[in-house]
Amino acid sequence: MRNLKLFRSLEFRDIQAPGKPQCFSLRTEQDTVLIGSEHGLIEVDPVIREVKNEIPLVAEGFLPEDGSGCIVGIQELLDHESVCVATASGDVLLCNLNTHQLECVGSVASGISVMSWSPDQELVLLATGQQTLIMMTKEFEPIMEQQIHQDDFGESKFITVGWGRKETQFHGSEGRQAAFQMQMHESALPWDDHRPQVTWRGDGQFFAVSVVCPETGARKVRVWSREFALQSTSEPVAGLGPALAWKPSGSLIASTQDKPNQQDVVFFEKNGLLHGHFTLPFFKDEVKVNDLLWNADSTVLAVWLEDLQREENSTLKTYVQLWTVGNYHWYLKQSLPFSTCGKSKIVSLMWDPVTPYRLHVLCQGWHYLCYDWHWTTDRSSGENLSDMANVAVVDGNRVLVTVFRQSVVPPPMCTYRLLLPHPVNQIMFSAHPKKSNDLAVLDASNQISVYKCGDSPSIDSTVKLGAVGGNGFKISLRTPHLDKSYKIQFENSEDEEVNPLKLGLLTWVQEDVFLAVSHSQSSPQSVIHHLTVAPSAMDDEQGQLNISSSVTVDGVIISLCCNSKTKSVALQVAGGQILKYLWESPSLAVEPWKNPGGFPVRFPYPCTQTELAMVGGEECVLGLTDRCRFFINDTEVASNITSFAVYDEFLLLTTHSHTCHCFCLRDASLKTLQAGLSSSHVSNGESLRKVERGSRIVTVVPQDTKLILQMPRGNLEVVHHRALVLAQIRKWLDKLMFKEAFECMRKLRINLNLIHDHNPKVFLENVETFIRQIDSVNHINLFFTELKEEDVTKTMYPPPVTSTVQLSSDPDGKKVDLICDAMRAAMENVNPHKYCLSILTSHVKKTTPELEIVLQKVHELQGSAAPVPDAVSAEEALKYLLLLVDVNELYDHSLGTYNFDLVLMVAEKSQKDPKEYLPFLNTLKKMEMNYQRFTIDKYLKRYEKAIGHLSKCGPEYFPECVNLIKDKNLYNEALKLYPPNSQQYKVCSITCPGKKPRRCLWILLGNTMAVSILPLLQPKLMIFLSSADLSHCEMLGKLAEQRKHCDAATVLEQYAQDYEEAVLLLLEGAAWEEALRLVHKYNRPDIIETNVKPSILEAQKNYMAFLDSQTATFSRHKARLLVVRELKEQAQQVHLDDEAPHGQESDLFSETSSVMSGSDMSGKYSHSNSRISARSSKNRRKAERKKHSLKEGSPLEDLALLEALSDVVQGTEKLKDEIYHILKILFLFEFDEQGRELQKAFEDTLQLMERSLPEIWTLTPQQSSATPVLGPNSTANSIMASYQQEKTSVPVLDAELFIPPKINRRTQWKLSLLE
Repeated sequence: MRNLKLFRSLEFRDIQAPGKPQCFSLRTEQDTVLIGSEHGLIEVDPVIREVKNEIPLVAEGFLPEDGSGCIVGIQELLDHESVCVATASGDVLLCNLNTHQLECVGSVASGISVMSWSPDQELVLLATGQQTLIMMTKEFEPIMEQQIHQDDFGESKFITVGWGRKETQFHGSEGRQAAFQMQMHESALPWDDHRPQVTWRGDGQFFAVSVVCPETGARKVRVWSREFALQSTSEPVAGLGPALAWKPSGSLIASTQDKPNQQDVVFFEKNGLLHGHFTLPFFKDEVKVNDLLWNADSTVLAVWLEDLQREENSTLKTYVQLWTVGNYHWYLKQSLPFSTCGKSKIVSLMWDPVTPYRLHVLCQGWHYLCYDWHWTTDRSSGENLSDMANVAVVDGNRVLVTVFRQSVVPPPMCTYRLLLPHPVNQIMFSAHPKKSNDLAVLDASNQISVYKCGDSPSIDSTVKLGAVGGNGFKISLRTPHLDKSYKIQFENSEDEEVNPLKLGLLTWVQEDVFLAVSHSQSSPQSVIHHLTVAPSAMDDEQGQLNISSSVTVDGVIISLCCNSKTKSVALQVAGGQILKYLWESPSLAVEPWKNPGGFPVRFPYPCTQTELAMVGGEECVLGLTDRCRFFINDTEVASNITSFAVYDEFLLLTTHSHTCHCFCLRDASLKTLQAGLSSSHVSNGESLRKVERGSRIVTVVPQDTKLILQMPRGNLEVVHHRALVLAQIRKWLDKLMFKEAFECMRKLRINLNLIHDHNPKVFLENVETFIRQIDSVNHINLFFTELKEEDVTKTMYPPPVTSTVQLSSDPDGKKVDLICDAMRAAMENVNPHKYCLSILTSHVKKTTPELEIVLQKVHELQGSAAPVPDAVSAEEALKYLLLLVDVNELYDHSLGTYNFDLVLMVAEKSQKDPKEYLPFLNTLKKMEMNYQRFTIDKYLKRYEKAIGHLSKCGPEYFPECVNLIKDKNLYNEALKLYPPNSQQYKVCSITCPGKKPRRCLWILLGNTMAVSILPLLQPKLMIFLSSADLSHCEMLGKLAEQRKHCDAATVLEQYAQDYEEAVLLLLEGAAWEEALRLVHKYNRPDIIETNVKPSILEAQKNYMAFLDSQTATFSRHKARLLVVRELKEQAQQVHLDDEAPHGQESDLFSETSSVMSGSDMSGKYSHSNSRISARSSKNRRKAERKKHSLKEGSPLEDLALLEALSDVVQGTEKLKDEIYHILKILFLFEFDEQGRELQKAFEDTLQLMERSLPEIWTLTPQQSSATPVLGPNSTANSIMASYQQEKTSVPVLDAELFIPPKINRRTQWKLSLLE
């Protein structure tokens, strides 16, 4: 869906040379043109517009002096460094343009009509006046001569065994004699010059010759091989024309055919059979085809036509038409009308052999034209919903418009057609953001037709519906109407006749203002014209566009692009310079386009497609060359780009690796784009997707997710690029357009969790809006079924970097439960009957499915009498519920509700045998209620509930309860069911295993005195007693000072016989088990009430106060550490900024400044430590303590805080064993509340410290030193400072402070009974 657009034109008028031009050729290396006339040969340079060489052939006798001579061919020979010229009289000349030497290398007495060289310039073919073909080498040595007319078909003659012959076929009403009728051959066309035509295949292996057969008088095409062997002869074609052109790619040979009512361009295969055609837009005998020419890459076919004289004194014209093919349809892309009288009559034209889309034209009045074309996609540039994503395709005098927002119609079909009176050359859409659907059409008569979208007073006959219309179809499309046609008024009418494409790069920038570019005829300059509507033509049917103002620009302008948002206009000059055209200013100035650094932008290579876009907040020029090199400003971003498009804040590109990239330009930089497009960069995000081989971007539908791609053959493919999809969904969600977002996500298989995860707070606040917009039970149920706890914005669809959307609402709450509860409340508020199934789904989808509630609701539906509109029956609800939950699981949960009606309703839907469950249910119905529920819970393996119901059945069921407690280890639950003083409680306590610290331990100790034997004294204690001659008091004092309370109590009991003091000493040392052993050993339970319990409660309070103190200290030090680190970073940044000395010697002082900074960082301690080193170790330790001072503002405050925090964590970690023992004692003496309080406080303290470890101990000194400050934003001073800091910032002795303390999670200290 591309059009050919004029890239630039070059014109050289009034070449000073004698005679009239007859033919021309190109010297590609010198960029010059060789023109032959009846007087000789001249070489001109069209760029500098001068004649470089002139070689007369009349003076040498090769051309007659009367001017009747004719040059039939010119060819530059690179190997000979000369030019080969063939004259009609039969001479073949070699001309050296440097020395002007002429050499006749051969002569044909009968004359030469055609000279044709092979593409590799190894062979030359001459057609003589005696109807022969002579083939010679490049050294002009004859190889062979053949008659141009051959009776044989050729080597590729078809073989037939008689099947399907005409004589054996049925001929209907014509009768059997039709089988034997002789085929009548029509003679050549009246205007045929009867000259042979020769064309070579692109690889030079074959050539074709079109000649008039002397026997039949009709033209035939014969195909010869390189070895001069006849291969095939074309089938008889009536009205075959003389034009002949072999497609360089080798597939088809083009010619023309006159038919009864039309004139076609037909194609032959190599075997001589016809293979396709297309019709020229002329009537029969209206024009003749002078020549057909393929361009170098076989994509464009040029047709040179000339009007036939039909009436006297009629104005005749010559046309050059450019045709392309796509999806097996031939499009007329350009039509250039020339006059046949005077200087503008075309003498010859040819495609450039090197530049595929460059066409050279030579006119009779020594007027040379050169046109450069390039492919472009004409699409509307709006970015709102009113833009219909129009794409216009030129096809002769028709414009095929496809509206991609409403329908994707494959070419050559379209949504609607615009019919113009003349062939169309250029299409432009309005640059106004709100009128982007309006388009203007420039035709071959230099007339602009403006079509506008809107209400039309009448039906426009020039607008015809395409593939979307038909009988019985209602058309919802609003087609444009012809608003007005304007004729461009030239200052010099001769310009229009000589150069039909005088104006190019037409751009519609304002309602009644067009910009156009023309090129100077005498100098390398361009002129920008403002075309405005003439005031007198405002109300006329045919208006006029006058050139109101013009601006001359140095250089040849090759592209012009306009930004519809900023109204900026950028011009590209042939040298690569980018200019900004201030078209809205009164002065109409042109200034260089500058990059963010303030330097003028210049493309290294000319770009055929340019766009303006905002990249990182700066307006930049984007360019793509015909060699697939992509530039942003003057930076090459990639070299494998086949097409690109800019939409809103996105840049979309297709590459040679068959991928499509989509980048957000809002916060992008050139380096990120280069990294994203580099071949070594592996991207698996949303910005990359695979596409079909050779895909090119056609357009992007604004405010939608559709990206239209076209394949090489011409067919279309619609893809929804993930980046566009997610961006559009985020926009819809931000605008609370839940329905559009949901439909898009459902259709494109985007996880529906994104609706909530994009902005949880906003979604939960607008749940009712979501339900009212969706308004579909099935869609809401679909949303429920896709819910999961995962945050898809962190895993599947990470948001853009600059996104400020709240990512999570409540980290402690469960996402699925929050959504289910919020939506259920909203649905019950909107219409509980309509959304009954969705309400049931919300219960089932919770983290813990609420199946009992669901079954109860279904049971309520069964009991409801009066029908309610939109209500759901119990049968339908239960059937739907079975889709979500396994029927056996639902049966068990229904049984757990103890509602037998509900159980029967579910059982009927299951696969259970009624013979199995009916007796079971009947047995349950006969039981007492509590025992019935116990039986059900035991059947469902809900043993906690089972013993609860069994405990209410009476004492006769207690043995069964005890057995169940033992079997299922339900001691914790059992002790909660009975009062502590009851007999059942004591039995349950006695049956409790002794391995666990339970309350039964007190009962065992109270009834029996089976205690352990006293442990033997430790060997070290025995040595101490035997070696020291000390009294008991001195020994007890030393042991207590060393906190060896157990050893001191052993001395008191064994040697001093004072067990009461021993118990007090054990209580002081928190040796609770040993103290209880002594109490029961000496049978003193009164000590428990007087001393043990008060000591335990006091210890619990001390632990609580200590934990509060540790928590407060930890939080205070942590907060201060963060502040200190932030202040140090700020100071370091300021230090780096001020580090480099100013002045002319800054480079000389860079190293010394780094050294100074390193010494400054070490501070005064480097000197003080040297003085302290001579002192004692006590003073050194004092200095170390003084260095790690917690005083605010001290140099190493951060290290001191790290040390203090490490001490707090380690001290708390060591308390685990003590906490474990006191928790057991608290539980033993029924201080459950105090135990729970202490356990909760200790757990909170540990969690606080564990969560804070990564925040406090971020990097070790080795890690921090291994990552110096490097990168694009670093300077030499900052890098040196980072390496200096690596050496001097952290002393070796302090390195252990950067190692975080360890918290052992495996240490068991909690009591499950206190949870």
